[in-house]
Amino acid sequence: MIYTVECSYADPDSVALWSDFYSLEKLPALISVSGFHTSQRFQALSDGCPTYLAIHTMDGLDILTGEQYRQKGGGNFARWQQHITDWHRNLYSDIGLAPAVKADELLVLCATGPEPLLALGLSPLAMHAVALEKFPEHRWLASLPRQQASLAGSLPEGIFFYAPMTEQLKSSAVTQAAQVR
Repeated sequence: MIYTVECSYADPDSVALWSDFYSLEKLPALISVSGFHTSQRFQALSDGCPTYLAIHTMDGLDILTGEQYRQKGGGNFARWQQHITDWHRNLYSDIGLAPAVKADELLVLCATGPEPLLALGLSPLAMHAVALEKFPEHRWLASLPRQQASLAGSLPEGIFFYAPMTEQLKSSAVTQAAQVR
């Protein structure tokens, strides 16, 4: 399943520290939780959406209610909580592993349908919200080479570009499976 966490951060004086915490401590802690398979963090390049997005591949909702998640990955935002705004979490249907978006690519998300992504020549993956906020109910995602982003022109409403802030982290099980292939 695909677990998304979106938010903005309202304190410019501590945003760099918070970002380091999230990218260097939070994501590695999450990927060490049994049932988490991939994690990657993004920053929005588009207006009209939360500034930050984390996309995780995980086994299911029960992972988020487990003791290991509570100890390693859940919460631990007390220091930052007062500055986190526009916070949203969703669990989407299984699309396999979330695509790893490379430094020379952008993540493109759309909630209005696959057609705008298809018009950009992309092959979108369809996700259906199954737990947590369940909004937007449907989303399509794809990766786009950065050099093609300028060719997109003005984007239709509901399409958002995100730049990767981290490489995609993979659990040891995913890494081992890739080495076997």
